[in-house]
Amino acid sequence: MKYSKVLLLFPILLFLINCSVKKNANSSSEYKVKSDTLTLYDQSRNRKIPVAFYLPESKTAIVQQKIIIFNHGYGFNKGGDYLVYSYLTKKLASKGYFTVSIQHELPTDSFLPTEGKPQVVRRPSWQNGSDNILFVLQELKKIKPHLDYKHMTLIGHSNGGDMVALFANQHPNLVDKIITLDNRRMFLPRTSIPKVYTLRSNDYPADEGVLPTEEEQKKYSMTVQPTSINHGNMDDKGSNEEKKTLCDFVLKYLEQ
Repeated sequence: MKYSKVLLLFPILLFLINCSVKKNANSSSEYKVKSDTLTLYDQSRNRKIPVAFYLPESKTAIVQQKIIIFNHGYGFNKGGDYLVYSYLTKKLASKGYFTVSIQHELPTDSFLPTEGKPQVVRRPSWQNGSDNILFVLQELKKIKPHLDYKHMTLIGHSNGGDMVALFANQHPNLVDKIITLDNRRMFLPRTSIPKVYTLRSNDYPADEGVLPTEEEQKKYSMTVQPTSINHGNMDDKGSNEEKKTLCDFVLKYLEQ
């Protein structure tokens, strides 16, 4: 009799465990968010890399917690640009994602060239960003080995989106998805893995070859989504409606 009760209870217990895991991994509710900053140092390049962490507050470990690395748009080397997308980074953390934002530009860096072919003259800046992402990822694996690195997502706006596109072209095995917010210069990888999504502004076109053709979009299941949002309003300067639109799209892509 006791054995029969155990057999009857086992499916119920298994169901509850599975529900608990799913809730922790991708909860529809929102966590409170805590944030902190840290400056990493890449000795091989003699370079400081400021980063901001946006973390969901949870009394227990979040099972299969996914990581997102965010990359800001060009800020003329003034610094602090990794903090001006808080509407998105905090929203992502509130949904349970371990969210990191990288400051790519330093006051000692050269300004982004405005003359010449962008794909040539800006490539060193994008490479620097790609190297920053790789270094931060390697450091995170040392201090946070429990995170789900198999499903890492990179998000980037404008010049940060170009860095993300370059990283995905160079290290496709390290990233599961990329989401660019109106990158305009570096061509998006034509691939099914990683998955590629891009949200477009209503005022700045991308350079030729950056975006996939309709045929390529179908072939590789890539998403090119037009919006009514100005390029410069994709950070914290955007209206509440614009921020909600971008957050909704990003969260939708993350769940796919």
